[in-house]
Amino acid sequence: VQLQAYGGGLVQPGGSLRLSCAASGFIFDYYAIGWFRQAPGKEREGVSYISNTGSSTIYADSVKGRFTMSRDNAKRTVFLQMSSLKPEDTAVYYCAAGPHYRISSSDYYRPDKYRYWGQGTQVTVSS
Repeated sequence: VQLQAYGGGLVQPGGSLRLSCAASGFIFDYYAIGWFRQAPGKEREGVSYISNTGSSTIYADSVKGRFTMSRDNAKRTVFLQMSSLKPEDTAVYYCAAGPHYRISSSDYYRPDKYRYWGQGTQVTVSS
């Protein structure tokens, strides 16, 4: 089982980045995917969620209207399009997969709901 997040980097405030998460080793379209982030000295935060079919997405208030999550089940890949980035978006971003029946709109932000985790990709927003 592997989840590999990539696409992070250094971007100026107001800029955009697109993160990708490539999955292998499990039945991808059975799993919902979440993006989390963790800044130094802070707890891991749930950023967004997409259902196993891609029909439902949820975003944390802090990123709503700026981030868009999507998935391509044929390519076993999930995307997080981030725009209007702010310095407070700086963090390591992780993708995670959990069985679709275990995660609902009320608990998508809980790390314990997810079974598999990627290694993280650093996003730094700074001028």
